[in-house]
Amino acid sequence: MTAIAVLGSTNMDLVAYVPKAPRLGETVTGRAFRTVPGGKGANQAVAAARSGGEVVMIGAVGADGFGVRLRSALTAAGVETAALRTVEGASGTAHITVDDEGGNSIIVIPGANGGVTGLEAGDAARIGAADLLLLQLELPMEAVLAGASAARAQGVRTVLTPAPARMLPHELLELVDLLVPNEHEAAALTGFTDPLGAAEALLRDVPEVVITLGAAGSLYAARGREPLTVPAPRVRAVDTTAAGDTFVGALAVALGERRPMPEALRWASAAAALSVQRAGAQDSMPTRAETDAFAAAGSAPSPAPAPAPGASS
Repeated sequence: MTAIAVLGSTNMDLVAYVPKAPRLGETVTGRAFRTVPGGKGANQAVAAARSGGEVVMIGAVGADGFGVRLRSALTAAGVETAALRTVEGASGTAHITVDDEGGNSIIVIPGANGGVTGLEAGDAARIGAADLLLLQLELPMEAVLAGASAARAQGVRTVLTPAPARMLPHELLELVDLLVPNEHEAAALTGFTDPLGAAEALLRDVPEVVITLGAAGSLYAARGREPLTVPAPRVRAVDTTAAGDTFVGALAVALGERRPMPEALRWASAAAALSVQRAGAQDSMPTRAETDAFAAAGSAPSPAPAPAPGASS
């Protein structure tokens, strides 16, 4: 079984479902509201656990009702929460608007996550016992750097999702083994709107890149290898919240099982495609059995296209 450590955020998602998202200054009437456990770190932990991984979550929740629910949701999914601290104050929250096309916009308020500025006793050992460490950017950069440093020192493969998008310090990039941005994050990091151009630029700093392309699938690039694209299964999206986190969690499990990258990407794409057909974040994530069954109809990878003419840098 793949052992995965996740150093990241836990948030309660406050989700409003609307026919069309409001413009600035506009008020619209929604059709439903839900509070569901989320946070990029917790989402990836749950996705990995449901995909068959043995997962430990490192982070913090607040001493409030949301904190109790967030911890319970992780435990119910099979995630080890001994390293999920409870701190004074509020848990993190994410305020999400989901429209009828499945698109979303999100405002994150860090809460307890903002107080995670480094590793605590036992965290380095938990990371060292893992096959992979999953990182995101909803914790302070000091914590992300501390986790990546601990992983590198112990030979643990580090996977970073650079979201929310921000410029990454060189000292962090030197510690990342696999970078997994979506196409918008890749463009923000590099200035290239063409995913292949962005991937080539990112390979100057990290050895491997997977850029998720939404309904178009994913692009994989590595130093010294030909890039390839893996199409996503065609499905009708109901809610794309946490689709990227589902992809990363499933991909981590597949890589820990030493599957070839094309196979790992197809399997992760199948998990993400299942998730967008259901409402919510963690609630939408499939089990390993569901992903196995759905992946049987996946598409084969194809060579990546040449960069688009006039791609900006």
